[in-house]
Amino acid sequence: MTNRLIIELTVNGRHHELIVDPRRTLVDALRHDLALTGTHVGCEHGVCGACTVLVDGKPARSCLMFAVQAEGKQIRTVESLAEDGQLSDLQQAFSEHHGLQCGFCTPGFLMLAEGYLAEHPDPSREEVREMVSSNYCRCTGYHTIIDSISACAARRCGTQPGPTDVDSEPSDRSANS
Repeated sequence: MTNRLIIELTVNGRHHELIVDPRRTLVDALRHDLALTGTHVGCEHGVCGACTVLVDGKPARSCLMFAVQAEGKQIRTVESLAEDGQLSDLQQAFSEHHGLQCGFCTPGFLMLAEGYLAEHPDPSREEVREMVSSNYCRCTGYHTIIDSISACAARRCGTQPGPTDVDSEPSDRSANS
């Protein structure tokens, strides 16, 4: 028999009081107790990144965190990105640059990128590539995800990316011609 606990969570700026089992994961509390189903459950081992949320502004795997550990912290889920039914600039960039396929991994990538861009507003394409390597996508080759994040960063910084910066990967074709 487990003792259930009353916890208080702040998720997407809203205060919630929940009664949870001490071993309930944050992803389960978000999805099942708060009906915030944008955060997906993938591997449940912290490997895939589908469950990525922001905890005090930093990307975190919500499948590896107990809900009780989130008490007193600011949690943001993918539902926090859009405002008044309008896509955020990052979501819009994913749409414009085809940064999603089936969409299962997309919320995790969005939250990973949102946290990363808050700390690194003008990353190089290689830095974006390194950052996204921590999450799995089984449908794309990551190029369009990198394109999307790079385009969003460029817009936020007020620079317009050129075709070689965002639209295509560097190629070795000229060396082999």
